[in-house]
Amino acid sequence: MIGEFQSYSEYKDSGLDWLGEIPSHWDIVPSKSLFGHRKEKARAEDQMLTASQVHGIIARDEFMAIEQRRVMHVFTGADILKHVEPDDFVMSMRSFQGGLEWSKVRGAISSAYVMLIPKEQVYPPYYAHLLKSKAYISALRRTSDLVRDGQALRYSNFGQVPLPRVPKIEQAAIVRFLDQTNQKIDRFIRAKQKLIALLGEQKQAVIYSAVTRGLNSKAPLKDSGLDWLGEIPSHWDVVPSKSLFGHRKEKARAEDQMLTASQVHGIIARDEFMAIEQRRVMHVFTGADILKHVEPDDFVMSMRSFQGGLEWSKVRGAISSAYVMLIPKEQVYPPYYAHLLKSKAYISALRRTSDLVRDGQALRYSNFGQVPLPRVPIDEQHAIAAYLDNAVADSDAAINRTEREIALLQEYRTRLTADVVSGKLDVRAAGTKRPTDPAEAAADLAIREPLEEIEA
Repeated sequence: MIGEFQSYSEYKDSGLDWLGEIPSHWDIVPSKSLFGHRKEKARAEDQMLTASQVHGIIARDEFMAIEQRRVMHVFTGADILKHVEPDDFVMSMRSFQGGLEWSKVRGAISSAYVMLIPKEQVYPPYYAHLLKSKAYISALRRTSDLVRDGQALRYSNFGQVPLPRVPKIEQAAIVRFLDQTNQKIDRFIRAKQKLIALLGEQKQAVIYSAVTRGLNSKAPLKDSGLDWLGEIPSHWDVVPSKSLFGHRKEKARAEDQMLTASQVHGIIARDEFMAIEQRRVMHVFTGADILKHVEPDDFVMSMRSFQGGLEWSKVRGAISSAYVMLIPKEQVYPPYYAHLLKSKAYISALRRTSDLVRDGQALRYSNFGQVPLPRVPIDEQHAIAAYLDNAVADSDAAINRTEREIALLQEYRTRLTADVVSGKLDVRAAGTKRPTDPAEAAADLAIREPLEEIEA
């Protein structure tokens, strides 16, 4: 799709490393000539706002509803809050990570933030794209060493990065083009996300059938007596879960590596988790007295187990004392129970054992003990686990492939946006066209080209 558009006919050097060449009719001007500095204190009637790199500037109550968590505000008096108007841009302490946020609402926000007032020659939606581009963020980051100390960015930092001044009618055309293109990309991504959800449901159905019914479809069945388990092969038993798993209470050992419990990655070394996620994990306490030891094949029940089940550890180390370690007994083959204890049906049963989860408190060994489990002949556990390794491989491959396609489209979107807002591509004509009919969107998107562009 990028190949469909021409460059501008004439360019000049912007004089800015992060911007490079720009169309010859664009200008480079001090950023303060485009954006003023709003210093107004909060008004009595202002609603509280939250600045988010994901959701933008939104009402605090709306943010908490979306994120399903509370936002702590130590100070709420008007004297230490600032007023925000629609179309203001907000520079927060996180702007060096995700750029500036464009506000579409009126309200009050932390005095640690800087409010920017767009002037007459600014079309806010255009600069909303530019001021969140990776190149601009990198330039903003270079203006200050304060970000390394966790201090707020200032209006003076913003003023050190000159910006392109683009004819306003051209800004609007660029935004129209990006809006139309993003609608198509979003439509494609939603379709792929639905496919992932369907593949995930099919995978869960295969797993649940195998771990609760076994592999012999002709085996006689009996009622397990458990709503979440239903009928099981008649030669299986239902037993107290504590007869299958003991409770490890051992404190961390001096030589233990720090571990992290993740619903996505399982139990892995903290350093490995940070490398994968590209973010740090905060540990306030690291002494052996408040950490617990984990052995390979232990199962770990964390505060998030009511969401994603129990995690099977394949490594030795130390983990938070808020977690519960379960030791598999002789009649347990861990790979089989790893599937069972992460099934949606089991998670639902575990969740019903306690009201604590609604208060954010940890699950306990006693909660685990309230959900009886099937005791399966050990040879069948081995066979079921081996079967599932193969059965879910195709589903996992399809899910991974689809996730990669989504990632490529998101990468393409970022690249296209950066090229368009910086003047590398001329989309003025495309930006004046009427939006594509939704029925034509899938065919019009030309998915093949962006993927080939990115992979090249």
